Amino acid sequence: MIRDARALRDEFVPQELQHRNNEIDLISSCLRPIEEDLNGEHTLITGPSGAGKTTLAKYVCQQLERQTLDVRIGYVNCLSANTSTGVLHTLLRDARIGRDFSRESTPRSRYFDRIRDSEYQLVFILDEVDVLDDYGSLLSLYDQPNVTLVMVCIDEDAFLSDVDMRVQSRVRAATSVRLEKYHDEEVVDIVTGRAEAGLAAGVLDEGTCGTIADLAAGDARMGIALLRRAAERAEEEGLDHLSPGLIEAVSDSATTEVHDRNVELLSTHQRLLYEIISEAGEIGSSELHREYEEQSSSPKSRSTRRRYLDSLERYGLIEQRGSTRDSRYEVTKP
Repeated sequence: MIRDARALRDEFVPQELQHRNNEIDLISSCLRPIEEDLNGEHTLITGPSGAGKTTLAKYVCQQLERQTLDVRIGYVNCLSANTSTGVLHTLLRDARIGRDFSRESTPRSRYFDRIRDSEYQLVFILDEVDVLDDYGSLLSLYDQPNVTLVMVCIDEDAFLSDVDMRVQSRVRAATSVRLEKYHDEEVVDIVTGRAEAGLAAGVLDEGTCGTIADLAAGDARMGIALLRRAAERAEEEGLDHLSPGLIEAVSDSATTEVHDRNVELLSTHQRLLYEIISEAGEIGSSELHREYEEQSSSPKSRSTRRRYLDSLERYGLIEQRGSTRDSRYEVTKP
């Protein structure tokens, strides 16, 4: 049944990106000066989870890379690498200009020396940029003459609410691209495209695809997870097609998979906060911070922790109730 498993994975970037033509044109116009060896315009892509922000950023950058010789693309998910060194190391390795660097021993200045000395125009995609540990590196990247930033997060206002004026002014000057949730018929098209690329012909019918769209509720990531789980189950059971009943049977496991993937991406300190809340079942703000400080060998500041907690809530991993001082937290069950 599965012809190409790559097409069923979250990180797969299709050859044709559906229902984002206007956004593709806008971001492409921002990057077009790079074709003339000039800096592009920095871009901020926002929107709810599952709206295709990351796929859109990668798709446009890959198109640019196909058309332009002297450009390199680097990607980092700041959820899993949110320190200055972690972000720079991941970006330069992904852009193939820093694979000789050691993450443990390379000073921050050497990364910027390598960027400045590069013969390439560099486009850096900073996914989940709002959870960066230190925005100093973001400011420094803005100042590089051969770097164009494509930043991705859920909510611009939440991102800018806890950063200094220098970061705010630069981000607000970037071109803003806001994505909305997909409509059901758009999810159908996306899932159909993935099935055509990854599954044998004829295994997904219109009714089954409609069931996927209903359960996904505008979240393309969930729709793809449902398709992937159903295809895996069908192969295990020797089935030759997918059905609405099969989709419903795997819905819980697909939801858990999306949830667990978000947890796996968390950085050390975010994961520690999440695990403390999870083990407690429900915990008050003061007790949470006290437990965190006892368990962390190098605790982050209170303001940084609050940003981490806000991001955990935005990604649907925890729920917060009450005012700031009297807040109580509990884990969101998938």
